[in-house]
Amino acid sequence: MSIHGSSVPFTILLVDDRDENLVSLEAVLYKENRRFIKSSSGNDALKQVLKNEDIGLIMLDVQMPDMDGFEVARLLKSNSKTKDISIIFVTAISREEQYVLKGFEEGAVDYLQKPLDISVTQAKVNVFEDLYFYQHQLKASISELQKINKQLEKFVYIVAHDLKSPLSGIIGMLGLLEMDKQIAGNSETMEYVNLLSNAAYHLSGMISSLLDYSRKSIDQQTVEEVDVNVMITEMVFLLFPPKNITIKIVDRLPVFATKKLKLQQVFQNLISNAIKYNDKAAGLIEVGVIEKDDCYEFYVKDNGPGIPAERQKDVFNLFHTSVNKSASKVDGSTGVGLNIVKMMMAEEGGKIWLESTPVGGTIFFFEWKK
Repeated sequence: MSIHGSSVPFTILLVDDRDENLVSLEAVLYKENRRFIKSSSGNDALKQVLKNEDIGLIMLDVQMPDMDGFEVARLLKSNSKTKDISIIFVTAISREEQYVLKGFEEGAVDYLQKPLDISVTQAKVNVFEDLYFYQHQLKASISELQKINKQLEKFVYIVAHDLKSPLSGIIGMLGLLEMDKQIAGNSETMEYVNLLSNAAYHLSGMISSLLDYSRKSIDQQTVEEVDVNVMITEMVFLLFPPKNITIKIVDRLPVFATKKLKLQQVFQNLISNAIKYNDKAAGLIEVGVIEKDDCYEFYVKDNGPGIPAERQKDVFNLFHTSVNKSASKVDGSTGVGLNIVKMMMAEEGGKIWLESTPVGGTIFFFEWKK
């Protein structure tokens, strides 16, 4: 058994048109935990690969009558199911650099010259065997982590969903208390009721964000043609911005095929924040785009109070919240939205960043692949 410690055999396909070469190669490479499949032609080798999905290494002779090793390798590398199998060319042809390079161009990971040096051959195959099992262990670990993440996402969704219902009842009861004349007449009691109400709304917002996050992870999102100009216009209408805030589309936004729900969530989060934190009598939010070769660089700019330099590095952290000191109530931020936006950028292969000054407001930039 090799150092990987697996009880699963390591399968090696030996390909040579001479039976005596196949027998001798198997004898050289034999180990207790290895399984050998032998082929005497290129066509048969291709059939064996398709029939045996667990082949970890191919020892492939270059000079064969019906189909040479280079052509076999080229066909294997062109097939998505077989392109990752390691191939070592075994050849008696010229040691000239052009032949060696041709082997690597066709997908070989190594090159052995006949007559074989037994120690070197055994050592190289041992390395590829260990690499094969390390890769499989890594794939198994990733698969297990993805499975656990899916379970956690479902758990978050169930818990958040179950919390939403009783919390709605609490908010409703607090609303009734706020309308009660006797309580309204007692300033101290009313202050406590308002504090409870603010806390309940804050918690409700956090639960809604968690629900949005879990839905984003569970639902399959399709790619569709999106007119970003129309999407932003409809979104702004549904956000009901205050009358003192103007939202302006600066550039003609693109029409392209993408995951609409994800792009919409990013814009909705950024525009909602720009509305929420704007402290100007005449608030202005601008949405625009800079087209690049492989992506669109969108931006959402506001003339609000800006974000202090010492806090800018934390705004994308999970549960990082802000308090609007000019207001009498907690702003309702949950600290989830921008973290979700950052994760979406990572999923889509883009990035998000900001520029902000106390006088000039804040600009959020994000890249979205075409």
